[in-house]
Amino acid sequence: MLNNLKTAALLAGLAGLLMAIGSFWGQSGLMIAFGMSVVMIGGSYWFSDRLAIASARAKPVPEGALPEYRQIMTELTTAAEIPMPGLFVSPNPQPNAFATGRNPHHAAVCVTEGLLQALTWEEIRGVLAHELAHVRNRDILTSSVAAAVASTITFAARMAMWGAMFGGGGGGGRDRNGGGLEQLAMIILGPIAAALIQMAISRNREFAADASAAKLLGTGEPLARALDKLDLYSQRIPADINPAQAQAYIVNPLRRGGMASLFSTHPPVEERISRLRGGSWA
Repeated sequence: MLNNLKTAALLAGLAGLLMAIGSFWGQSGLMIAFGMSVVMIGGSYWFSDRLAIASARAKPVPEGALPEYRQIMTELTTAAEIPMPGLFVSPNPQPNAFATGRNPHHAAVCVTEGLLQALTWEEIRGVLAHELAHVRNRDILTSSVAAAVASTITFAARMAMWGAMFGGGGGGGRDRNGGGLEQLAMIILGPIAAALIQMAISRNREFAADASAAKLLGTGEPLARALDKLDLYSQRIPADINPAQAQAYIVNPLRRGGMASLFSTHPPVEERISRLRGGSWA
C-alpha cells in the first residue's frame, strides 16, 4: 500500500511539473505535445508485449518442454488469481527475466537461458513471482503513463527553448523581465526533474513487485537469493539488450557503475535484498 501511495504521489508530481511548464509555454502548444506523446507511448503500450519479446529474440515454450517452468507458473497464477501469461525463453546467456503486456489477460513472462542454467528452481520461483507481480499490479500501464507525461515535459521544454531562441517567447503573456529567469530554469531543469521522477516511479514499482512476490510465496528468501546471484552475473556476463528495454528486466542487464548507478531505473540490489530479508513486505 505504501509503495502504491508513493507511486501516486510521484505521478502527481509529474502532472504538477507538466502544468508548471505549460504555464510558461501556453495551453495550445502543451496540448499538441501531450497528444503526440500519448500517441507514441500509447502505441508502445498497446504492443508492448510484441516489442519486448521481439527485442529479446525470445521464443514461446513448446508444450511438454520445461515442465518445471510451466508447473511453477501454473501454481503461482492460481495463487495470484490471474490468467496464465505466455511463457517465453530468450537465448540471452545473462541470467535475467522480464514481464510485459498491457494487462493480465494480455501478458507474457520471459526468462533467459542463462537464468535457467544459473538458478535453482526455488530461486526461479522467486523471480517468476516478482514478474507476475508486475503483471498483476499493471506496472506496464503505470510506466507508460509516466513515460507519456515525461516525454511531453521534455518536448514542451524544447519547444519553449526554440521559441525563446527565435524570439517567439512562449511566456504566455508573462513579463519578460519578471518571468525570463523562471522560464529559463524551467526549460533546463524541467526535463531533468521529469527524468528523475520517472526513474523514481520505476524504482518504486520494483520494490512493490518484490513485496508482492514475497507475500505470494510467504517468504522473501528465494527472491533475495536470486537477486544476489543475478546482480553478480549481470556484472560478469554482457547482454545484447536494447537500452530502451533494460528497465523491464528484474535486474539492470547493462553494465553500470559510478554516476550511471545514480540514474539507474532499478533500486540498489542490496537494498532490495535487505527489505526482503528484513520482512518489511509483510
